[in-house]
Amino acid sequence: MTTPALALDADPARQRGLLLVALAALLWSLGGLLVRFLGDVDVWTVVFWRSTFAVLFLAGFLAWRDRGRALQVFLAIGWPGLLVAVCFAAASTAFVVAVSLTTVANVLIVLATAPLMAAGLARLVLKEPVRRATWLAMLAALAGVALMVSGSAAHGSLVGDAIAFVTAFCFALAAVTIRRHRAVRMTPAVGLGAAIAALATLPFAAPLAVAGADFGLLAVFGTVQYGLGLALFATGARLAPAAPVAMLTMLEPILGPLWVWLVLAEHPGAMALLGGTVVLTALVANTAADWRRARPVPPAA
Repeated sequence: MTTPALALDADPARQRGLLLVALAALLWSLGGLLVRFLGDVDVWTVVFWRSTFAVLFLAGFLAWRDRGRALQVFLAIGWPGLLVAVCFAAASTAFVVAVSLTTVANVLIVLATAPLMAAGLARLVLKEPVRRATWLAMLAALAGVALMVSGSAAHGSLVGDAIAFVTAFCFALAAVTIRRHRAVRMTPAVGLGAAIAALATLPFAAPLAVAGADFGLLAVFGTVQYGLGLALFATGARLAPAAPVAMLTMLEPILGPLWVWLVLAEHPGAMALLGGTVVLTALVANTAADWRRARPVPPAA
């Protein structure tokens, strides 16, 4: 007889969902590398074109998926969707700015604390209980980030680390808002957030000064890395349990610094590696514990 646990593992929809989430995390992990390749383009122009291409992609995605109902879906997001849009606009802008000021490893390590920030916000805002193991993981992650930024002080990149925290907090706040308003479809809110980021950075950008090769990279950055990544995640996360989804999104902070190290030889530094190891260990241990608690216990034979 097939046990419930084995049945869960054999669920093709679940497997497809996890594959989509893994692909999304893989695409997101390329963000730091793309920013480094765009070194001659100012940060505001990068944010403008990345956001603009993401808007175009997500608008096409919604039009295809909702078959003429995209406008109704967009209007239904209400104030929760507006809050999520502002969060994504701030997070995406802060990410590009942070990567321009500090190492990719530092930015992605700080972003890895977003799930733990979300747990704390959920406790304060939604009154959801937080397990003791989660609080311990938060403390361990904070200790890891402290180790990481201790190595940044000498290189003048503390401002970049601080801006990375803005990205992590905005993602956490968006996650709590989405959880509080589960009935609201938030894909239009993500597109609106990209539009807000594009409009907010346009006065400071020089969109017509971008050369052909850089324009192609910006198209990939906005359409594939950002827009397609969000579409894959939004689709896959609905098909799989939350715990394994959270574990797969950790591929971004793990792979991101690796791509930059391998391709551009940007070594993150010993303290960043040590702090990152502490942060990721805390996250993986906490998420694995949640996964074990969520899995059904098979009946005795």
